[in-house]
Amino acid sequence: MLHLHRSERADALVAPLAALLADPPEDPFTPDVVAVPTRGVERWLAQRLSHLLGAGPDGEPGVCANVTFGSPARLVADVLATVTGVPDDDPWQTDRLTWPLLEVIDAHAAEPWCAPLGRYLGAADADDLRRGRRLGAARHLARLFASYAAQRPDMVRAWAEGRDDDGAGAPVPGDLVWQVELWRRLRDHVGEPSPAERLDDALRAVSETPAAVDLPDRISVFGPTRLPEDQLRVLRALAVHRDVHLWLPHPSPALWDRVAAAGAPVSPRRREQDHHAEHPLLASMARDATELETRLTAAEDDGGVTVAHHRPPARAGNLLGALQERLAADDPEAEPHTLATGDGSVQVHSCHGLARQVDVLREVLAALFADDPTLEPRDVIVMCPDVEAVAPLITASFGLAPDGATDVHPGHTMRVRLADRAPGRTNPVLTLLATLLNLADGRVTASEVLDLAAAEPVRRRFRFSDDDLDRIRDWSVTAGVRWGEDGGRRARFDLPGVLQGTWQVALDRILLGAAMAEEDHRYVGHALPLDDVDSTDIDLAGRLAEHVDRLTATLADLDGAHPLDHWLDVLDRAVTHLADTAPADSWQVVQARRVLGDVRLHAAGEHPGSELRLPDLRALLADRLAGRPSRAGFRTGALTVCSLEPMRAVPHRVVCLLGVDDGAFPRGTRQDGDDILLRDPCIGERDRRSEDRQLFLDAVTAAEDHLVVLYSGAHERTGADRPPAVPVGELLDALDRAATTADGASVREHVLRRHPLQVVDERNFVPGALGRDDQPFSFDAVSHRAAVAGRGERVDRPPFLTEPLPAPAADLDGAAGTVDLTDLIAMLEHPVKFFLRHRLGLSVAGEVAEVDDRLPLTLDPLDAWATGERFLQARLEGVPDSRAINAEWRRGTAPPKELGRTALLDVGNRVVPIADAARAERSDGAEAVDVVVDLPSGVTLAGTVPGVHGTTVLRATYSRLAPKHRLRAWVQLLALAAAHPGRPWRTATVGRPTHNRPGVYVARLTAPGQAEALDLLDRLVSLRSLALREPLPVPVPVACTYATARYGGDSVDMALVDAHRAWSGDQFLREDEHHVICWGPGAGLDDILGVPTEAEQAWFPDDRTRLGVLARRVWQPLLAHEQVDKP
Repeated sequence: MLHLHRSERADALVAPLAALLADPPEDPFTPDVVAVPTRGVERWLAQRLSHLLGAGPDGEPGVCANVTFGSPARLVADVLATVTGVPDDDPWQTDRLTWPLLEVIDAHAAEPWCAPLGRYLGAADADDLRRGRRLGAARHLARLFASYAAQRPDMVRAWAEGRDDDGAGAPVPGDLVWQVELWRRLRDHVGEPSPAERLDDALRAVSETPAAVDLPDRISVFGPTRLPEDQLRVLRALAVHRDVHLWLPHPSPALWDRVAAAGAPVSPRRREQDHHAEHPLLASMARDATELETRLTAAEDDGGVTVAHHRPPARAGNLLGALQERLAADDPEAEPHTLATGDGSVQVHSCHGLARQVDVLREVLAALFADDPTLEPRDVIVMCPDVEAVAPLITASFGLAPDGATDVHPGHTMRVRLADRAPGRTNPVLTLLATLLNLADGRVTASEVLDLAAAEPVRRRFRFSDDDLDRIRDWSVTAGVRWGEDGGRRARFDLPGVLQGTWQVALDRILLGAAMAEEDHRYVGHALPLDDVDSTDIDLAGRLAEHVDRLTATLADLDGAHPLDHWLDVLDRAVTHLADTAPADSWQVVQARRVLGDVRLHAAGEHPGSELRLPDLRALLADRLAGRPSRAGFRTGALTVCSLEPMRAVPHRVVCLLGVDDGAFPRGTRQDGDDILLRDPCIGERDRRSEDRQLFLDAVTAAEDHLVVLYSGAHERTGADRPPAVPVGELLDALDRAATTADGASVREHVLRRHPLQVVDERNFVPGALGRDDQPFSFDAVSHRAAVAGRGERVDRPPFLTEPLPAPAADLDGAAGTVDLTDLIAMLEHPVKFFLRHRLGLSVAGEVAEVDDRLPLTLDPLDAWATGERFLQARLEGVPDSRAINAEWRRGTAPPKELGRTALLDVGNRVVPIADAARAERSDGAEAVDVVVDLPSGVTLAGTVPGVHGTTVLRATYSRLAPKHRLRAWVQLLALAAAHPGRPWRTATVGRPTHNRPGVYVARLTAPGQAEALDLLDRLVSLRSLALREPLPVPVPVACTYATARYGGDSVDMALVDAHRAWSGDQFLREDEHHVICWGPGAGLDDILGVPTEAEQAWFPDDRTRLGVLARRVWQPLLAHEQVDKP
């Protein structure tokens, strides 16, 4: 007998099931069989049964034992295998069927009848890319054939009988008829009847010989909302001589009665069915449950059906209860419920993106726990369409507080369990294997290799610390790694012979750098020594070389066409060579090898000689890395976060649906064009979108106290409104019809809460602003303090300093009364940076070079400058141009081939006039001259002046001749004139012109007399003392422009116009981090001009600004002794 037990709530079915199981079978050792759809339902049901089976008289919990839980599919498969005698290695199992199907495809893909598949696989040509789709296509078709046999066995049986029938009275669509012939060729190749062909004989055996099946006299199937046709037929056959109990969560007794009264459908086609539901939610979302009822009640003529309705617990008198009552009655026009003040039983939260949804969820749960002390984490379930997308956000938002912490956000104390994540995401070794499969036919970019080195199993294998990884990253940038482990990788992308930017060249540079310095433009073969490898780095360089060498060998083996054993052996070696784990994590390696072993066992043993390509291997392993949750992840006492299926229809006091965004839910917007069943589906056949809608309805009916729905109602970057997912919109419509409000507003205005983008928005902390009556929504104390600060009076940015700091203590200046020459020059070149670094001890990190995975097509400006500096130095040292260019090629910064040659020659051409001008200025060899000068103020200036050729201080640079270069030369010249009087000291600074054409500018300075030099140095040293007390407003390019204009006879106003132009036209100057720290972002020149002190004003009474006064104090003597040649 087939017994149907139905209820609107799954927990109402547990007690009658327990009563059934409490009646012991004749043999007390015979286990009861209860089939469940998911492992999460299994865990929940076993726990609930343990409170009823063997429970004590005073409510002591009992035990659920000798009950076998499995899936309905497993139950039916065991029955069919028993009565048909099919062995465990049935060739029609999906995993096993892939291999004979692959052989059939290889044999017939080029034939005319198989043209659609042949074109997809490139059967008529030698397209390796298309040929690599073979195994993926075979697995896809094997799944389709298995689906046909399960959901529409009559179609497959018609094919076996020679009819091109779709199993429902119509021919197979013409564009898919090739599948019929392919199945027949497969059937001949396998040589065994297919499951659909065996089904009728199996059903007859089950009905006529019940003892042939080793099952107890009663069988239960708990919680299905959809059963494939083959499972339903087997359950009917079992019901002939056994009691088969189906425990069905069904949202509406009224809808059940209406469907039952309609009788059996006239046609099996879904499009020809009548719609019985009155309530819009049921009409939209209850298709799976309704179709299952239709098919189950049609079995009455075969073996009889009994139907029992088990009333659920009384619903709460709130909005959620009112909605569930209307669904149960299937009456959208029932008397509306009056929404009570503070009714938060249904909450719909519109947020800016998924991350904000998780923030809001944390606040919602914190409020629920605060409002209800009886609520526990195990009473809450959070379900989402994509658990992998929310997993890192959940981990970062919940359970972060250490044990015993109290002064934290309540969400950080919640225990959360992510239940059904994919092994590939939770097992880093499996992630490593997946990464290797993706790398094998890719470019193997620098960032990918660095990410792989940072993966936990790899860094543990090669003992890479965080500092080591930073060092390796710096090396990869300096060595110019772009992509490809060696020339072989480049050849795959039609770049043979281009070794530049590969890991092979980079490693040669690193290892050579450990043995020799980068001097005299020396190189060995294609390697230029990397001048950044210390003796302490030798061990790290060796470990990096070993890592790249093993990776290169592994990727080389993951190429070509090989038998499956070869591929699995390569991956097994990769685990050994590239991965290691801590003793506590050794399960990761065991699990990875078990995955490889399962593939070898189920596939390689059947057809070990099949030639596979890399895409075939990826397709073969894809399912092995997909989620296979165990029941251990569910109902652990913590707040459970999982995908939609595992805990479907399981009642919880709080049910949260997270991430139900438009476009993401319902899932399955793309339909498989190869699936014959989807062309004209029959009732009961799977439809992913209908299944998701049913899951949504199950969540609505499973919520006991609160239903919380979160979706993205606004774009997280643009703020543009986004519509809710269709099921969410339908829920809001249903709520509007289910209740009325005292103020006459629509219910959705009370239920729907639109959240601001930022957690610090004050609406989060205004009582009642986001739905919590008389209480703020957020529990985040840190964000609350920020919001309070944000409500304060807006004031202009205060000045960095309101007054100069006290004069520094003598020990801050080094030796008492002594100033270093280089410090004085550094102050003049960048006064603000000098103040921050030398007085405040503040250093700005500056830009960090990023790893670039692309081969350069042009020479980056900074690289061009560095290349020009090296070319210039080489030319001045007499190094042949060809040698310098060859060395630069090996550095890896230039573009490859002709592009690089053109760029390097352009830089070389620009270097020639600079080098020629520098040679013309020097006579003797260069020397460094020490200077010690006692200034009139009592300060001693000491230092060394490099690059002195006789009496000429020469500096040549590939940079454009800039004010800072001229200032440096001026201070060095003054020091020489003061320390070594009587000699005709001069300087020559050679650089590129300000225009973009090749050329040269030469700035020459002649030295003043000793007395004047001492006085000028004393002035500059006094400015240094001022620069240690405050940031001086003299940005060098602007100060030079102003002083030059005034020196040339311009008025103050004209000079200020030029200064404004210099400031606004120099983006790098305005965005200099030191200037931004002191003067603020976007500061204009008027903001920094300043007012001179009385003493400063006396220097130049006509100049009204401090910038003008200080600029002239520094630059006017220099300009009087300078001549700039601009040929």
